[in-house]
Order: sequence, then C-alpha cells, then structure tokens
Amino acid sequence: MTASPTLSAEEAASVARRAIPLLDLTDLNDACGASAIDALCRTAREGGVAAVCVWPQFVGQSLRGLHGDPIAVATVVNFPAGGEDVERVVDDTVEALRDGAGEIDLVLPYRALLRGEGALARDMVAAVREVCDGGRLLKVILETGELAAPERIAEASRIALEAGADFIKTSTGKSPVSATPEAAEVMLQAIRAHGGGGLKVSGGLKSVADAALYLSLADRIMGSRWATAKNMRLGASSLYGELAKARDAAS
Repeated sequence: MTASPTLSAEEAASVARRAIPLLDLTDLNDACGASAIDALCRTAREGGVAAVCVWPQFVGQSLRGLHGDPIAVATVVNFPAGGEDVERVVDDTVEALRDGAGEIDLVLPYRALLRGEGALARDMVAAVREVCDGGRLLKVILETGELAAPERIAEASRIALEAGADFIKTSTGKSPVSATPEAAEVMLQAIRAHGGGGLKVSGGLKSVADAALYLSLADRIMGSRWATAKNMRLGASSLYGELAKARDAAS
C-alpha cells in the first residue's frame, strides 16, 4: 500500500487549504443525535467545506443549521449494506430529496456484482439517477474494500458512471477495508476513460498526509487543476480538525 508523505509545516498548510473546500464533513455514527448535527453544521460553516453528509433523518435539521450557507446537504441511501431492493432504494431517495437533500450517496449493490449480476447494479444506479434531477448530485459508493480486485473495482466504476453517477465513492467507512490509494487510482483511471465524473475518497482519512496522498494521486492522473469540489470530495468526520490546525499553524 502506498505510504502517506511526510510534510513540512508549509506543505501541510498548503494541503489543508486545498483539502478543506473538498470536505464532505460527515457524521454517520449509529449514536448520532441532534446536538451532534448542530455541531457538525457549525464546523461546516466555520470551515467552508463542500458538504455535510448525514443520516436521512437529519437532512432537514442540517439545512436549518447551515442557515443558507452554500454548503450542500448530502445523505445516504442503501447504506451501509448495499441491498438489492431497487424500488425501496428509489423510495428512500425520493423521500430524502423531498426533505431537501442536494446530494445522494448510494451504496452500489456490490454483492450482486460479485455474483456476476452487473445488470442489477446498473439498474439501481439508473433508477436512482432518474429521480436525482434538478442538479442534485448522485455519488455511488462502490465499497472497494469488499470488491477487492482491481478489475472488479474498474467494472463497478464503469457501471456506475455509465448509469449516470456524478461521482464514484470508495467506501461506506463501515467495512474492514475502506479507502486505499490503489482503489482510488483504479477509479480515477475509469473516470478519465469515461470522459467525466468525480471521485469521493471516504473511509479512514484521518491526517493531513492522507489528504496529501489522494490529492497527489488526482494531480498525477487528472492534472493539477482537476481536484476542485466539482470533481473531488474527501469524506471524513475527524479530518477537518487536523487540516484546520495545519492551516492555522502557518497563518
């Protein structure tokens, strides 16, 4: 596995300034409650992140807590199990959109893909894409740690992108293996081959060096100007604090 780089204080501050606007500040803990969502939204507003990512029942509260700031509210569907009931997932998506979610993070039914039933996975993404209209983003979580093999990750990436995903996302953060640079590289190659789409790296990002590693990977494969919030997100719950410390230490 690729090692995270060792950074000087100046390098860390530069990474932090790039990475904070890409953050999907996340709370998907089982014990998450209203007070945690209020705190998440306060931090999001202070930091100027791209989005907050919350359980569906907290979408409305998050919108109120952001007070009209241009920070997206993302939520999850088919999460984290990656089930195969397309109709139910579509219904859950419609409800989340009705509540005001601007971004949907959908778990691909990756076990179907592992059984060789790629059509089921494609159908779910396409069905959710159909209801994510009006500029709402669809991010498809591949659960790369479970797919494991590079060829499976590449196949899942192609299926999701061809079925209408705006972003492909590494992980739920709930599996034993979450994001890895190796998986992210396969996904970036698929995005480049597809001619569009974004990457969300999620699960296990805890340090400035972790953020630097994935930004460097994106720069190498997609070009140094590609990694904006339009094309790249970093999904994390604790990473913001480390990035803010690195940024402020150089001020």
